[in-house]
Amino acid sequence: MDFRDFDRLNRRDIIRGTAMLGAGAAFLQPLPLFAQAGSLADIRKAAAAGKEASIKRIRDWVALPSIAAEDRNMPEGAAYFAELAKDAGFTHVEVVPTDGHPGVFATLDVGAPRTLGLYLMYDVKQYDPAEWSSPPLEGKMVERKNLGMTMVGRGSANHKGPEGTFLAAMHAIRAAGRKLPVNLVLICEGEEEIGSPHFRQLVTKPHILAALQKCDGVFMPTAMQDMEGGATIELGAKGIIELELVASGEKWGRGPKKDVHSSLKAMLDSPAWRLVQALQTLVTPDGNTPAIDGWFENVRKLSDREKAMIRDAIKHTNEAQMKDDLGVTRWIDDLSLEDAMVRLMQEPTVNIEGLVAGYTGPGGKTILPGRAVAKLDLRLVPNQTRAEATQKLRAHLDKRGFNDVEVNISGGYDPTETDENSALIRAEVATYKKLGVRPNLSVRLAGSWPGGTFTQPPVSVPVGRFGLSTGGNAHAPDEYYLIDSTNPKVAGLVDSTMGYVEFLYTLAAIK
Repeated sequence: MDFRDFDRLNRRDIIRGTAMLGAGAAFLQPLPLFAQAGSLADIRKAAAAGKEASIKRIRDWVALPSIAAEDRNMPEGAAYFAELAKDAGFTHVEVVPTDGHPGVFATLDVGAPRTLGLYLMYDVKQYDPAEWSSPPLEGKMVERKNLGMTMVGRGSANHKGPEGTFLAAMHAIRAAGRKLPVNLVLICEGEEEIGSPHFRQLVTKPHILAALQKCDGVFMPTAMQDMEGGATIELGAKGIIELELVASGEKWGRGPKKDVHSSLKAMLDSPAWRLVQALQTLVTPDGNTPAIDGWFENVRKLSDREKAMIRDAIKHTNEAQMKDDLGVTRWIDDLSLEDAMVRLMQEPTVNIEGLVAGYTGPGGKTILPGRAVAKLDLRLVPNQTRAEATQKLRAHLDKRGFNDVEVNISGGYDPTETDENSALIRAEVATYKKLGVRPNLSVRLAGSWPGGTFTQPPVSVPVGRFGLSTGGNAHAPDEYYLIDSTNPKVAGLVDSTMGYVEFLYTLAAIK
């Protein structure tokens, strides 16, 4: 999934564009009071008793990194998660091959009237141990100021911690001698971190598609709380295309096919400058607006309702703190915060992730590179599609004579949208309110995850992300997930486990 999330605090609000719902004192009760009494007290007792087993389950999972970008431990990761699913009580579990890395499909039919889909991922981002304060696969417990005891490890927040917490909820329900209030259909992929290139292939296998089409919605367990205790409910996410543009002397027919001495630039063309010239055509001169032919033809502008959500969010935002967190002094085009937030939610983007050509080590090396590569991500908004955007990018380059510049797509998917009146979203809102958590309604995630595969035909069901607790540094060193909270507004592991339990029962009962 490509959430690309910032560290924490207001940076999360930037990406999600949150708007506050019912920000009254009723949503400020301490989280440890959740379900200590009442109809779910027996499940809470089981969750508390299983806490150490839950911690071990997450830590052991963190210890096995499945990294799609490095083709590392992918069969092992799928097999490992299949065992986790069986252990949690799924009665049908299978590892499903694709043309890429395998997925895991599982079902649990308890004879309930409602069926909930569950999207998980077993892959994680790459890491450099030298950048971490503790070994990235150790799952070390580290105290974090104003938050509590956290587990530090690659994948702890994104997303093995929240996913393991949902599995803990299943264990607790069974340990309490109960059965689930809804049927479950689970799909787990191993390629989210590289743009889910084979996910649609996985979802549309006939038996998997048939099971997903019976679902009232699909959700992804995620640590959604901010430091003030509120939890975000996203009504969508931007789509994404990840790709490389490659200029080379070999393809171009000009310039060297390999690196040569830089003195020869006086008589040879440069593939590196060729790539720079191609890149300059993709955006306006300031780099801020896509200039690909036809790029905005199908872009849907924000509705008045969506703009109202953003205006509500601004009322609760510390702009100075937000800028400080990001290390910036002004917004794009010197816009106001409100206008910048509207732009964040509404505009597609063309972003350079990295540029590589020739020598990049210490000192200089006088060469003329024979090959240059730019890594790009293109964020898409409703009603753009990956297929449309890919075709327009290729046509744009060809029209300007850059037929030789390769466009190598590595992954991506369409934008996601879910109706706020769907049973799934109403159940999320109701659960947060029941637990004393302020729900923050967001227009969409400015990052991306492949929820559009579910919302579009042939599946066509609502999607969302849901969960308590918090974590941070996803995709970065010292990634962490909260285990024992010292912040009365933010859930630790047991309370977060009970949050999933409450959600399942709320969805089962909602009209």
